[in-house]
Amino acid sequence: MKSTAKDPPQAPPLENFVPPETPVEEASPRKVRLAVIVAAIFVTIIVITGLVMRKSDDKQLREWTDDQAIPTVALIKPGKRGNVATLDLPGRLEAFSSASLYARVSGYLKSWKVDIGKPVKAGQLLAEIETPDLDQQLLQAKADLASAEATAALAEITAKRWQSLLDSRYVSNQAVDEKNGDFRTKQALAESARANVHRLKTLKNFGRIVAPFDGIITARGTDIGALINGGSGSGIGPAAGNGIGMGPGSTGGTGQELFQISNTRRLRVYVNVPQTYVPSIHPDTQAKITVPERPGQTYIATVASSAQAVDIASGSTLMQILVDNEKGELLPGAFANVSFDLPGNVAVLSVPASALMFDRAGLRVATVGPDNKVVLKPVTIMRDLGKIIELGSGLAPDDNVIESPPDGIADGDTVRIAQPAKKPDGAANTSGSGKGLY
Repeated sequence: MKSTAKDPPQAPPLENFVPPETPVEEASPRKVRLAVIVAAIFVTIIVITGLVMRKSDDKQLREWTDDQAIPTVALIKPGKRGNVATLDLPGRLEAFSSASLYARVSGYLKSWKVDIGKPVKAGQLLAEIETPDLDQQLLQAKADLASAEATAALAEITAKRWQSLLDSRYVSNQAVDEKNGDFRTKQALAESARANVHRLKTLKNFGRIVAPFDGIITARGTDIGALINGGSGSGIGPAAGNGIGMGPGSTGGTGQELFQISNTRRLRVYVNVPQTYVPSIHPDTQAKITVPERPGQTYIATVASSAQAVDIASGSTLMQILVDNEKGELLPGAFANVSFDLPGNVAVLSVPASALMFDRAGLRVATVGPDNKVVLKPVTIMRDLGKIIELGSGLAPDDNVIESPPDGIADGDTVRIAQPAKKPDGAANTSGSGKGLY
């Protein structure tokens, strides 16, 4: 039986297939502008957010860096110590009196009679100066005096003659008065010439350099034939009360110093006593003096006077001590150690050695104020006990001291406090071992 079913329809060839057209919707200009605006706003937000975050990060980094730059320090309070048996201070020996000798006249040095180290007596001839210019001036002054005296003598004779004529009424009173006045004028000129001669003779005597007091020649600044310029000094010499080579009785100035003479039979010693110990040292207090060139020898001295004032810079009082030097063993200008015996219970402040700073400004200690600002205070050392330093002046008991100040710290720097200041124990240490700092 034959099938009657029809075969399925055949698909058209692919090469002849054409896809249906899809309609494309064109974007309107308004939508394009809106999309651009939205994109620009988005980009702007991203940029602003990035800048703000970067600025915030920079600020935090700067604050962190500044914070790390502030040093962290530990504070302590100065320790109190007591019952110091002796007080040792440096001093400088000075002659009891000293003078620099200058020439009052100009000329050439003819001779000198004594050299350095020689003892001399008051009025002893030290040198002679030739004064050719002054000699000629003196000769001229003497001639002027002779002329003035002759003129005055003639005027006197004339006045007397006119006076006798007046008695005979041959001349008038006016003429006689004129002659008498002329005589007095000539007489005054003669006195002036005589005074000038006396002045030049006095200057001539200054050509002899003599010792003003008993002493030793400590310097000679000229030699035979040297040109001498007359003039007096205007400075002060080493016999003053400051111990640094300035004092009354000695001069220095435009003229040439010929000799330096010092009275060394008695010496002055100048010491700066810390303010803490000033009440314990008064005039007539005994002191012991030692010098490094004579170990084992002690010289007894006496406090002569005090400045009665505290120096603002050093916090100490200048005192003058007198010591006999009959044997001449002590030398003016030399360093000396002065030791005082003190009564007990003299409170002093102490700090660890690590707290001391030494630079161009001297010895200082760094303290911290209430606003965490550094204040550098100059101090003086009374005794060095190794790890512990006893201070003579410069600190107050309530100062906050930096235990170990960092390098480069300066006045006004801000610091961070690591811990509160350690308080002193308040008990006086009598052993002198350096314990009991805090």
